[in-house]
Amino acid sequence: MNKQSTLTPKLVFKLWLALSLLILGMAVCYILVTTYFSNQHHLATQQEINAPLAQHLIDEKFADASPFMEDGTVNKAVFGDLMHDMMAVNRSIEVYLLGVDGEVLHSVVLDHSPKKPALYVDTKPITDFIESDYKGFCLGDDPRDRSERKIFSVAPFENNGRNGYIYIILSGEAYQLASSNIFNKYIKSFGLGAIALTTFFTLLIGFVLIWFITKNLRTITQVARRFKEGDLNARIEDPEKTDVAVFAHTFNDMADTINANLEEIKSVDELRRQLIANVSHDLRTPLAVLKGYADTLQEKSSSLTEQEKNKYLNVISSNSDKLTNLVEQLFEYSKLEAKQIEPLMEQFSITDLCLDLVSKYDILAKKKNIDLSIAVKNNENILVYADISLIERALQNLIDNALKFTPDNGSIKVELEKSGEQCFVKVNDSGIGIAPEMQSSIFERFKQSSESFAKNGAGLGLAIVKKILDLHQSTITVMSKQNSGSSFKFNLPVA
Repeated sequence: MNKQSTLTPKLVFKLWLALSLLILGMAVCYILVTTYFSNQHHLATQQEINAPLAQHLIDEKFADASPFMEDGTVNKAVFGDLMHDMMAVNRSIEVYLLGVDGEVLHSVVLDHSPKKPALYVDTKPITDFIESDYKGFCLGDDPRDRSERKIFSVAPFENNGRNGYIYIILSGEAYQLASSNIFNKYIKSFGLGAIALTTFFTLLIGFVLIWFITKNLRTITQVARRFKEGDLNARIEDPEKTDVAVFAHTFNDMADTINANLEEIKSVDELRRQLIANVSHDLRTPLAVLKGYADTLQEKSSSLTEQEKNKYLNVISSNSDKLTNLVEQLFEYSKLEAKQIEPLMEQFSITDLCLDLVSKYDILAKKKNIDLSIAVKNNENILVYADISLIERALQNLIDNALKFTPDNGSIKVELEKSGEQCFVKVNDSGIGIAPEMQSSIFERFKQSSESFAKNGAGLGLAIVKKILDLHQSTITVMSKQNSGSSFKFNLPVA
């Protein structure tokens, strides 16, 4: 296929074939409908013109002759001559003598041998036609073929106390045969002509219509090709004005999603490189300390006092704990970053949780002579709807962070306040505070310097807190001044 083409020949052929079949189908329907109504019109006209025929026959032929003999049988001679005369003039008609109940008493076109059962004609169309004063279009039974209904002329008569009808089929067997032959010829000529004209005009205007119909599709194809070739900003302009608005919007949305995914991939790749660089840099310090003190113990074990050995072992243990903590934080953060953790939402008491945590950290706080307390407005037992384990982890990180950066003899307070449908949790400390230029980035990972690792950690605590609160559709804010302490605040929905 030509690289520059926007529509395949197969698609164009399918569109043209569909259009052709549609037009041909319409042509065939038009032929059938036209033929049917033309035939109905012809029959209705013929019936209305010949409606008085039966009455004329009675007036002219039965004025001097009776259709019945004195014994009540049909005067076959008179009736036969009458019918032959009528049918000689018009071979398409068939004349019948009917009783008042619709029984066919006589006709030259039927076999009236004694062994034949009596034939009857439905008299309802006859009476309806007479009552309508011979107006309108009405079909009656054909005595020769009861499955057929045909146009007729009819008139009642009374002779010597005998009543009945003269019933004339106006489109008899001869008419049907002639009409069928003419109709077949007409259909062939008219049908072939219509099909030929339809094919010609389909070929003539088909490609023009296809070009017009597929104009928007060609535009979308060109935009898609540009996008494929690297123009990531290629979009379908004014998608609502196209004939395929849903498709156009879908393409634009898909392109936006691909762009967003590419940006996310770039961001993840950049973060991966940063993660590797930071982890390798942060791990180097505790590993170097561990190796240095371990080597010292091995080389100078005999010359070191027990006090020095214990000091070295305490340093090794301390750095091992910090290294373990770093690995655990990295593992926890990576799971949060990869969205592998789904919060298990439940109702629990945030008041009880904070009391437990304050009690748990009380010993650590007393070692630094820090006043760790909790304040609950109105002393309420506040119930929230969240993941208790994740919220506990977030509060642990905030309290850990406060203990790290609050000097001896300082204070840390956990405050709870219910306002409307929200519970606000605040962790205040009297620590060293955060510089204004750092406050917007402290929730990003690895924002601490590697030199401070041995003292303050790896810089993942607040990043983990933010990820946990993001899972709860909550936000955390910080208010701080250098050397005046910090205040971290977030909210949770009240249960």
